[in-house]
Amino acid sequence: MALPINIEDLLRKQKIESSRIEFKKGWNPDSIYHSICAFANDFDNIGGGYIIVGVEEHNGIARRPVKGIPATDLDDILKDMVGYNNKIYPYYMPRTSVEEVDGQLILVIWVPAGVNRPYDVRVSVTSKNNPKNAWYIRSGSSSIEAKGEILDELREMANRTPFDDRGNPDISINDISPLLVFEHLKKIESRLVKDFNSMPLSDVLEQMDLYTGPSERRMLKNVSAMMFCENPDKFFPYTQVDIVIFPKGLEQDPNNMIEVPKISGPVPYMIRATLDYLRTNVIKERIIKPKDQAESIRFFNYPYQALEEGVVNALYHRDYQEREPVEIRVEPEGISILSYAGPDRSISMETIQKARKLKARRYRNRRLGDFLKELDLSEGRATGIPTIQDELHKNGSQPARIETDDERSYFLLEIPCREGFDLGNTFSDLKSDLKSDLKSDLKSDLKNKSDRRRDISELILKLISDNPDITIPMLIEQVGLSGTTIKKCLKQLKDENRIERIGPRNGGKWMIV
Repeated sequence: MALPINIEDLLRKQKIESSRIEFKKGWNPDSIYHSICAFANDFDNIGGGYIIVGVEEHNGIARRPVKGIPATDLDDILKDMVGYNNKIYPYYMPRTSVEEVDGQLILVIWVPAGVNRPYDVRVSVTSKNNPKNAWYIRSGSSSIEAKGEILDELREMANRTPFDDRGNPDISINDISPLLVFEHLKKIESRLVKDFNSMPLSDVLEQMDLYTGPSERRMLKNVSAMMFCENPDKFFPYTQVDIVIFPKGLEQDPNNMIEVPKISGPVPYMIRATLDYLRTNVIKERIIKPKDQAESIRFFNYPYQALEEGVVNALYHRDYQEREPVEIRVEPEGISILSYAGPDRSISMETIQKARKLKARRYRNRRLGDFLKELDLSEGRATGIPTIQDELHKNGSQPARIETDDERSYFLLEIPCREGFDLGNTFSDLKSDLKSDLKSDLKSDLKNKSDRRRDISELILKLISDNPDITIPMLIEQVGLSGTTIKKCLKQLKDENRIERIGPRNGGKWMIV
């Protein structure tokens, strides 16, 4: 089974937290199955983990070149795992993938969080005379036995599956855009790209762990629609970002406002579109040349990375069951980012008021966070607020503030405008800036559309290569786009002399030139 993430990213501990990756020099079934059980229990709701067998480590880093596992041993290991899986209760089957790295074969065991937690496993899966079972959890980079209060808490919280990881019977395979899935896999350099066009979309999604439930009633998870549905608001109403600009302030002149058209679509798209708008229309730089000083002083009204973290956090941590948009309000004194609901109750009100590091015990959207991190849209859990404060400090700005209520019904992040910035010019020129920026936005949109069209064309070429008899209705079904879009791409490919149509309109074939 191909991994949903690039193997080199795993070995370098990039895009996945180091606590979710465990290296094993060799095959040790007892130790490995303790870790499988621990990852499956996912006590801290971090999203399970990966066990990489055949790789030595030094200070937590993989030694290169890797040691590897003999091919003959791998066959025996995979056969043994079939029996060892039966020693986990309830039954759990991790995903496995044999990878070639540095000319050697290694075994990657992917352990997503289980849906039937808590799990226990034989203390010794290899022993026939020791039937004792135990529960295991992750503690840092180690797997330990859960006992006492920890075991009680595991039993209590384990079935609280995050919303994005729950199955949704309303989401159909037809709601998922094959193009969005393909583009995502290509961006993260997954090996699934190679087999994408030869596999049914449902098999691809299975390998990405986007299905749940028994074999007789498989359901797509909510996160599949958040990431790969063109219109996720079909399932999660008001999944959108509203931006409102008050040039003179809400209190001073509430009727003087600029309402930006709502931003909706898959979560990564909303993040990028929102940030593109803020970067183009709101963020301004000021340069001051002091007397008798060679270097100029440069600063921004808002550092981009602070806004980036604020927007990502709002869309990552929001409650997608709430019928409220993420609202961004721009005023002369600062930017407010409002989302629903509020911080988890495991975070004290004192910690919230300090606005430094908010580390929740439970996450609403654990898998969504994993996807965003793979796309480099999120650094990792509990890093967002510290990054915002650090970026504001480096810019010479005052720290951000966080507000919520006792019911934790909302999360309000207030990012102040940098003191000393010429606010008057910023907002008096806003309308002209918006007008001039339309041209650059248009150019950017055209570039994005061009890139997207190229991806569609490459996908069509691959489908034609695999099946020269493929029809336009078949292309519409497999690509997941309208007939008009498919026909435009085919025409473009013909005009570029990349494909030809041989034979009659009905009954002919495609030929790649």
